[in-house]
Amino acid sequence: MPSRSRKSSTAATSARAEAGERLQKVLASAGLGSRRQCEELITDGRVEIDRRLVTELGTRVDPARQEIRVDGEPLKRSKPLYFALNKPPGVVSTNRDPSGRPRVVDLIASKERLFTVGRLDMSSEGLILVTNDGALANNLAHPRYGVDKIYHVQVAGMPLGEDLDALRKGIHLAEGFVRVKEVRIKHKLKQSTVLEIVLAEGKNREIRRVMARVGHKVLRLKRIAIGPIRLGELPLGAHRPLTSQELRRLKTAAEPGAEDRPSRSGMKRRAKKRAGTSETKQRGETKQRGETKQRSGGKPSGTKAGGGKKFSAKDKAAKQRPPRGKPAKSKAPSTGLVIDYDPPTAGEGRGEGAAKKRPAKKSRGGNSKNKPVARGRGKVKRKPRR
Repeated sequence: MPSRSRKSSTAATSARAEAGERLQKVLASAGLGSRRQCEELITDGRVEIDRRLVTELGTRVDPARQEIRVDGEPLKRSKPLYFALNKPPGVVSTNRDPSGRPRVVDLIASKERLFTVGRLDMSSEGLILVTNDGALANNLAHPRYGVDKIYHVQVAGMPLGEDLDALRKGIHLAEGFVRVKEVRIKHKLKQSTVLEIVLAEGKNREIRRVMARVGHKVLRLKRIAIGPIRLGELPLGAHRPLTSQELRRLKTAAEPGAEDRPSRSGMKRRAKKRAGTSETKQRGETKQRGETKQRSGGKPSGTKAGGGKKFSAKDKAAKQRPPRGKPAKSKAPSTGLVIDYDPPTAGEGRGEGAAKKRPAKKSRGGNSKNKPVARGRGKVKRKPRR
């Protein structure tokens, strides 16, 4: 009986273990560090499950039913926290600093153990994520997942197109071959240039080192985005919690293969653009049909008002031409007629401000008898002197 009970308990434990999570993932979720750091805790013999020492990686546990201890202390599963912080220059990203310099985690008042997602060097500023979710932090920082980080970099001088092409093609550093995902000129100043650089992976001081290789010193470096999270108008040194929508998009971006999938926001924008284009086209066609109908007196274009027979452009031109043998009548007024016109006096017809009647001009000879007289539409003849 005792052996049978031991076998049943072992089988139940193994069944729970198979249905549970990996031990290093549970430790990372509890805020003990990244998965690699938690694996070191396991291999160093500092983790216990149900009072039994565990040193094998990949062990599965059920935190709701099993007791997990680290260095003899029970593991506390705290509520996950996620913050976006605008790191000021002069603050370090590491949690352990023997020199006692100000740390990023000191800017957030929390009793939970927090750590940064990735790092920014002491001289840099901008967006940095702070959390106690080690699994998400590992996915965001790992180059395999390819989460984009966007930087605004002010460099000395004016980089040429050849320099930007070299950054895109890649540069050899001590750690290996590195290249930027995208780079473009954002602003040109008098003696410096502001670049926008996108990195899918980040090595230690990578931007400063690659810019130095192409001959342009970095004067200021500011990170403005990590995946779907944007810095926005967050003041320097301030922080805010991530919204549920931002967190959902961030976890989606940190999944394997996320860089190959089109973003949901991009799909929505493209669908909206297609819908707007079709709607605009439909409105234009409706407007054109209405104008054509109005010009043709309520009938479709190409038909006569009396019937439904169509006519061509030749018929229209023939209808507008005058018949042969008869000269076309001009609508312009004849210039050979003398029109007697008595303009209204002041206060008559045009109001008090109307112009007065002007006297007729005399001829050059001073004799009114030599004044030309218009006779119909023919030539102007002068009266013979008596």
